[in-house]
Order: sequence, then structure tokens, then C-alpha cells
Amino acid sequence: MLAHYTPSPFAPRRRPTRIVRVGDVAIGGDQPIRVQSMTTTDTLDTAGTADQTQRLAEAGCEIVRITAPSRKEAENLAAIRAELRRRGVRVPLVADIHYTPGAALLAAEHVEKVRINPGNYADKKKFEVRDYSDAEYAEEVERAAGRFRPLVRRLRELGRALRIGTNHGSLADRILNRYGDTPRGMVESALEFLDVCEDEGYLDVVFSMKASNAQVAIQAYRLLAARLEERKPGVPGYPFHVGVTEAGDGEDGRIKSAIGIGALLEDGLGDTIRVSLTEDPVKEVPVAAALARRALMHWKRRAVPPPDPGAPYADDPYTHRRRSTRTVGAFGGANPVRVELGLGPVPADPHAAAAALAASLARTREVACEGLCLDVHDEPDGARLAAFATALREHGRELPIAVRAESRLALSCVADASRLVVAAGALIQDSELLAVARAAAQRGTPVEWELRGALADVPSLADRALAASHAGGLEDFAISVDAGLAVHGARAAAARLRARGAADVPIVLRHRRDPAADDATDLLDLAVDLGAPLCDGIGDVVALHGFADAGRAVDLAYRVLQGARLRTTRTEFISCPSCGRTLFDLEETTARIKARTSHLVGLKIAVMGCIVNGPGEMADADFGYVGSGPGTVNLFVGHECVERHVPADAATDRLVALIRRHGRWVDPEG
Repeated sequence: MLAHYTPSPFAPRRRPTRIVRVGDVAIGGDQPIRVQSMTTTDTLDTAGTADQTQRLAEAGCEIVRITAPSRKEAENLAAIRAELRRRGVRVPLVADIHYTPGAALLAAEHVEKVRINPGNYADKKKFEVRDYSDAEYAEEVERAAGRFRPLVRRLRELGRALRIGTNHGSLADRILNRYGDTPRGMVESALEFLDVCEDEGYLDVVFSMKASNAQVAIQAYRLLAARLEERKPGVPGYPFHVGVTEAGDGEDGRIKSAIGIGALLEDGLGDTIRVSLTEDPVKEVPVAAALARRALMHWKRRAVPPPDPGAPYADDPYTHRRRSTRTVGAFGGANPVRVELGLGPVPADPHAAAAALAASLARTREVACEGLCLDVHDEPDGARLAAFATALREHGRELPIAVRAESRLALSCVADASRLVVAAGALIQDSELLAVARAAAQRGTPVEWELRGALADVPSLADRALAASHAGGLEDFAISVDAGLAVHGARAAAARLRARGAADVPIVLRHRRDPAADDATDLLDLAVDLGAPLCDGIGDVVALHGFADAGRAVDLAYRVLQGARLRTTRTEFISCPSCGRTLFDLEETTARIKARTSHLVGLKIAVMGCIVNGPGEMADADFGYVGSGPGTVNLFVGHECVERHVPADAATDRLVALIRRHGRWVDPEG
């Protein structure tokens, strides 16, 4: 039986790890979550790289990675380090190595840490399909170990740290042929190299399991944590560097990063983080720092976990499978995850509010609001409810309206609501819940029981909601949780429902904007609070509350759904965060390609700065635009390079033509 991946799936608890020192910075144990980034300059440009490193350090970056694609760059790390010391900048440096063991050995002399990718450190990528016998496989593993061992010995002698950084899509051919391009393949690749380290008595190791797909990243890190615990039960494990690679730019890049990184941190997995944005690397630092602050705050709260809910929250936390639920109204069952907007109290002027809402939603044409939720606090609120619905219809918006009310008022709204949202909390009597269940069942109105209380109370509140529903003859009902810790509360509810034979009850995920939070912080919070449960397979509705701009809130909800790979409503761009290997201006190029292709809903387009992050790490992209040399680009369909050395000034047109030839192009509207 595979060991579990987290100290507690139902409360925030940090995974125990050993401490690994990177120069003056300690990673793991009880240390803070360390923030990292990577330079985008040419490593041979000593002054430029030192300038950017200094800017990163001044922004709060605690560890800086610099690419060393060849011996020349590895040797120049000495000059960069000397220049930084001359300026009084003592931030630890990490050499990023792909394909070149000789460069790794040179770099180890000048930096505090070396990052290697086991998928290409000792192997050339050929994407060959081949059946390996056990003996042949063992021979390949030993060959790779032989190339890796000299670096391990030198790092041990020098007191340097190592990151074994596996990337989805850049696994060795032997791994791909045996395990596929899967989280398990990523983990097996890393453990092969760990075996060498431990055989040499070298333990200053940090792991990463990065992917551009947040689901894959989450699964790989979880599986690695479980496998390490299985190897040495009860012994603090190796620290994790967590991130979602090639996340892109803007809000989508931040949302995708927050979903993957935030979900892992909620599980206590993560000791150092990097947010990979296709932007100036300095802009990555505050995003990573905000995610780190959130996690540390949750860990320090030491929230009391619920009693054992009696069942796991999911069949298998190492794969993604959406919960199979009954259909309630227009959600659950085979329906996609629905998007709902919480408007707060019923408007005092229904007609003016309906006009403003319709205008705001009209500005977001690509995605649609699929339901509203209004709070009814008194009888006048209830009387204005019908007027608001009528006014919305007059503006061409006939939307289902859920009514959120305490049990007494809910009874008076049962005829006007598409769904009643009723709190089940410690101060609410079972008789009140039963009365709502009976009235709703008689009218045929679904109920959403909102479990309101401390995290520890979620299972017992779920029991009360189930008992009231059963006694009242109510079958059309759902559950939501208002317990302060959204991810763990949703899991506790899902687990309790399963334990009580009600695993098919839909779950509504609600995010309430903190009025004291700035937009940047709330963007990350909603991405984690909604995206992490969605990646667990939990959630039939996502609802956003407290947003002044309705269209903006709806748009954000769909961006989270796309980042979690649950609903695709726009083009997905998988673009790397640039580095010293990049062969063109990645920000400008990505913006240009987006301008031409952002209307191609459902298409995944990878924009990669160099061949290292090209055919492999764009993983599941439909089309790829990959730097192949100064001023030239290779174009890909999936993993297949179909056009080589295309002049950069013609490459965007050629990419569009390639998409046309494969029948994936549609002309933009207007």
C-alpha cells in the first residue's frame, strides 16, 4: 500500500523535511518557504546577468538560477559571482544544466547549487519507441548513473546542493517507453538519480516535478512525496522546489501557477517555489512571495482537523477523476462545472441593478454567467426578488437565481428560487433544516446545504444535512462549505458524503472576496480556493462573491476552470519564462502570436525560447513555436518538427498557415 503523500489531507500541515543549505540560505525543515527566480540574460553577458540578479535580490528573491548550456557559460559563472560579490550581493546562485555533464562539473566550482534534469543529463532525446528487457533497462540506468556519479562526488566534496529537476515531457526514452509521459515516469526518473546520490552518501538534494499542466504537476509531487515516505517511513524527506513550468503570462500565468503551487502548499508540500511567467523575472517574485505567505499563515494556524471522515476524499489522489455526482437542476451529473455569480443582497432598485448587470456581462462575450445567487435578509428582499428576475429578462438575461437565506426566510422563497442556499450550522436547529427540506421537496426546489462552522465540524454538519434531506424526502440537494479553509473543507465534505453512502451529492465551491484584499492577492486566493479542489475532482459549481464587476468575476471563474483543465473557453498558451538560452524576445513574440491566435478556442499553442524546452517540455501542446538558432524557429505539430529553421520574421505567418493546413483555423469574428 503506497504511503500517503501529506501529513493530513484534511488540515494544513507542513511535510517534515531535512534542511538543505544553499550557501547562506537554508531550505526545508522549519525554514520559511524560499522564493526563487531565474535570469533571462545571456550568461556570457557578465554585467547584464549581474544587473538582473541584483534586481531580483533587491525584489526579495532569495535564490537565483542562471543557465549554463555549455562549458563557456559554466566558466563565466565565476565572473558573474565575482561581480556580484564586488557589488555586495550575496544571493546564492544555481547553475541550470541540460545535456552537458561537463558544464555541470565546471559550474559546481562557482555556484552554491546545481540543477540537473535527469531526462536529458545523460540521455539524448530521440522519442524512440522501443521495448526494453529488464536487463537492457538496468544497463541503461547504470550507464546514466555512471555519467551522473562524478557530479555527485564533486558536489559532496565542495558542500554544494543539488536539485534533481524532472520536467513533464523531457523524460529519457527508457522512461517514456516503460512508464509513459506520466507522473509516475517523472518520479521514477528522479528516484533513479536519487539512488546514485544515496549510494554516494550525498543527501543535499532538493526535488522538483514540474509540468505546464497543473494537474500533472500536483500528481507528480504527491506521488514523489509518497514514494519517498515509502522508502524511509517516518524520516524527514528531501525538500521540494515546487512550480508550474511554462505557465504563460498575465492573469492566466498567475492563475495556473497559483492552482498548481497553491494546491501543493495546502498539502504541506513545498519548501522553495518559483513562479514561471513569460515576463520580466522580477515580476515573478511578489507572486511567489504572496503564495508563500498564504501557506505559512495556514500552516501556523494549526487548524483543528475534523475527526476521521470515514472515507478518503478521492479514489486516487495521484490521478485526476472528477467526482461522479447526481444531476441537480442544471449542474452535476454529466454537466460541465457551472459558473455562478454571487451578487449579495437583493438590489434596492431591481431595474437599475438588472441593467448594470446585463451591461457588465455583455462585455464578456466569450464566456457566459450560468446562474446568480442573491442573499435574502428580510421579507422586503424577498418581495423584490421577482422584480429583479423580471428586469433581467427584459434585458435578455434569463438566468437561474439561487436564493441564500436563513431557514425561516428560505421557506417564503421556495417558490421563487431556482435553488435554496440554506446554512447548516451549530446555532440552527435540526427542526429548521427538516422544515426547509420538506417544503423544498414538495415544491421541487433543490437545496444547497451550506456547512457553516469550523473545519473540525464539517463532517458532523454534513451528517445533519443528510439526515434532514432524508427525513424530508429531499433528493435534489447539494453541499457547500463555509469553514475558512476552502480546500480542506471541500475534501472533508466529499469524504463524509462518501462515508455515508452519498458520494454522488454535488458540491458547490464558493469564493468570497475579502474586501480588505488587493486584486493581486485575491486573484491568487480564488485560484487556489477553487482550483485546488477542482484538481482533486471536487466541484460541480464555482461561485464568486463580492466582486463589483460581474463580467470580470465571471471571466476569472472561467480562467480558473481552464487553468485546472476542466473547461476550455479560450486558447491556451504554454510559454516558457525565458532564460539565457532564449533565442528571441519571448514576451514580444508571445504577444504577437496571441494577437493572431487568441480566438482559437481549445487550441494549445506552445511558445518556447530554445530547443531545450521545445519538443519535450511543451508536452501536450497542439502546435509549437520553438527557437532553433539566432533568428530562426522550428514549428511543431505535437512532438513532430514539421518545419525547420524558419526565419523569425516569417514564423508567425507560417504558424498560422500550419494551423490552417491541419484544419484547426477559424477566422476571427468581425
